[in-house]
Amino acid sequence: MARVALLVQPHLDEVERRIAQQTAAFDPAIEGYVTYAVGGRGKRLRPLLALLAGGATGQINSGHLDLAVIVELIHIATLVHDDILDEAERRRGQPTVNARWGNSLSVLLGDCLFAHALNLSTNFENADISRAIARAAREICSGEMIQTQRRFDLKLEVDDYLRIVEKKTGSLFSTAAELGARISEADPRVIETFRKFGMRIGKAYQIYDDCLDIAGTESATGKTLGTDLRKGKFTLPVLIFLRSASEFERERYCSLILEGKCEQMTELLRNSATNGALNESIAAGSDLIREAQTGLDTIAQNPYGDALFALGGALREMFGHLRV
Repeated sequence: MARVALLVQPHLDEVERRIAQQTAAFDPAIEGYVTYAVGGRGKRLRPLLALLAGGATGQINSGHLDLAVIVELIHIATLVHDDILDEAERRRGQPTVNARWGNSLSVLLGDCLFAHALNLSTNFENADISRAIARAAREICSGEMIQTQRRFDLKLEVDDYLRIVEKKTGSLFSTAAELGARISEADPRVIETFRKFGMRIGKAYQIYDDCLDIAGTESATGKTLGTDLRKGKFTLPVLIFLRSASEFERERYCSLILEGKCEQMTELLRNSATNGALNESIAAGSDLIREAQTGLDTIAQNPYGDALFALGGALREMFGHLRV
């Protein structure tokens, strides 16, 4: 992933500087909280998508940098809210906002970051861009609400899961890529190609993250793992596992989840001899990435388009490290 980012590293550094500058827009009384929330260096995948899509369709300009800042601020806001819902204690190797200051303040901080990002989006002369950003924010919140509504829902199907993933993660990835091309004033068909690319990469990344929650280690990831099962979020590996079980086994596994015996379920999911649900989920994510890469065949080749293709390859490599 670092190799992919090298092409736009100076731009990413500028995005980082602009994100840090945003704290000055807040009241001094809460500036410290904002600084803490935006200070943890994440992968910056959404800014990377925006910049590469911009470069693949034209010249990277200040508008692309503004877009990159906005999509990352929206993402950070969702992380603040996610950590509250999951009662997570670690994020990016440090205590979460809610672990440090409690849920009440954290909810409001997430709201502030959302509102600020949407306010920044109104600076674009093209109102379609700010509307698209607002729609993405709405879709993210809708996806999270549906997922929360359907916790511990034993009737949840794989299609339901994919719909949730499309909203809560795919929407912001697709918006970053789509608007990167729109700011370059690309042809509408090219813009649509990048929207689809971002959606597929975003869905694949969420599947990866859900697999990581089961197969990863906290020391390597720097965040609290195992929260999905504990909170009744039935992710793709769990749904595939339950779908392939006999009626008797399914009843037993559901009982383990409902009784909070998540460690036993996690061990079953990790055990490739017991099932192939984790590997099947990894394969599904890899297929989405291949579809995304194939979609780029219609785009004129340049180093930025090649880097987008390589981004998919880097993500598939990450999937490969999870196989059991």
